[in-house]
Amino acid sequence: MDVMKAVESLQSDLWGVWFLIGAALVFWMQAGFAMVEGGFTRAKNAGNIIMKNLMDFCIGTVMFMLIGFSLLLGEDYLGFIGKPGFDLFTNFANFNFSTFVFNLVFCATTATIVSGAMAERTKFSTYCIYSAVISAIVYPIEAGWVWNSAGWLAKLGYVDFAGSSVIHMVGGIASVIGAAMLGPRIGKYTKGKDGKTVVNAFPGHSLTLGALGCFILWFAWYGFNGAAASDPTQLAQILGTTTIAPAVATFVCMMFTWIRNGAPDVSMCLNASLAGLVGITAGCANVDAVGATIIGLVDGILVVIVVEFIDQKLKIDDPVGAVAVHGCNGLWGTVAVGLFDYNNGVFYGGGFHQLGVQVLGVVCIAAYTAVAMTIVFTILKHTIGLRVSAEEEIMGLDLEEHGCEAYPEYIKK
Repeated sequence: MDVMKAVESLQSDLWGVWFLIGAALVFWMQAGFAMVEGGFTRAKNAGNIIMKNLMDFCIGTVMFMLIGFSLLLGEDYLGFIGKPGFDLFTNFANFNFSTFVFNLVFCATTATIVSGAMAERTKFSTYCIYSAVISAIVYPIEAGWVWNSAGWLAKLGYVDFAGSSVIHMVGGIASVIGAAMLGPRIGKYTKGKDGKTVVNAFPGHSLTLGALGCFILWFAWYGFNGAAASDPTQLAQILGTTTIAPAVATFVCMMFTWIRNGAPDVSMCLNASLAGLVGITAGCANVDAVGATIIGLVDGILVVIVVEFIDQKLKIDDPVGAVAVHGCNGLWGTVAVGLFDYNNGVFYGGGFHQLGVQVLGVVCIAAYTAVAMTIVFTILKHTIGLRVSAEEEIMGLDLEEHGCEAYPEYIKK
């Protein structure tokens, strides 16, 4: 009996270590986002991109310590919002640091999604305030609905295992609101001789960095989705679905752009990999290989269509495709749980109840996020302003906002 208890204790300790390793992998995603966003934008703004990703985590940590964590997982939870508390400071010896660190790194991921969509023309001071607000209030409240056991969506049986809606859809919605209110980069949309709007492409300065960021994110996503697994069998399943969906999405995107445009689009395929990862995040522990394949297939096409729709039809300038990758695929992946959950999904004989819960959840989370972020960006726009001056934008944010150059030997004075 003592031997069995010792084995169980060891297993519990090892599983706790994996939980924290998973959190460390999620932190490593900040490097991935920095490389993707930096590579997909122009060299004169690379330092600004790096600084924003760095401060998303650092500012987010401060705000999550002060209020965000208690709003998300506070003991005196009311179903919609936790009661602010300071157990981190007042009850240090008994504080659950594993849970704190794990939820902190997820919070930082939500904030950093917006960086790419608002790249190359946003005031750094404004961005820092946005990052503080989403980390302190916006994200913790809606995440608590799902991931606090007392949350109202959790009680309904809403499934978002690792954050397709809680993190990615929320980041995508904040991105589209911020980018729309900010306006496009100078020269992005011009008038042709026939009076029609011409959409001009601004190629990123390093496809290589973008690809590196994509691979970093894919690797770290195994921790993002797998850290909360309850046992080795579930972990293996999660890593399996987290591999299938992005691989299928990337293959489908390659074929789709090849047939449609005459050549496979490299940058779009990189985004398709991320779209597949976003799409599978909600149901990674609840779908089988067939479900993961179908989710990935839709992700690979959806990312192309939505990127083009936002860029060419809505005329919203999203330099890295954050709205399509995170917002639309996060929504799709969460709703897809109601279709492909092998216990309760429509296509597995579970009826429409789970699908209804999933739709209700994404509608409520999306509505809350849209209202909250519209208020935040409106206040910022009419107080300190969202956008740098035209001169600063043309010169580049590295020089004007930070007094440095990411590539001083290559950029002409």
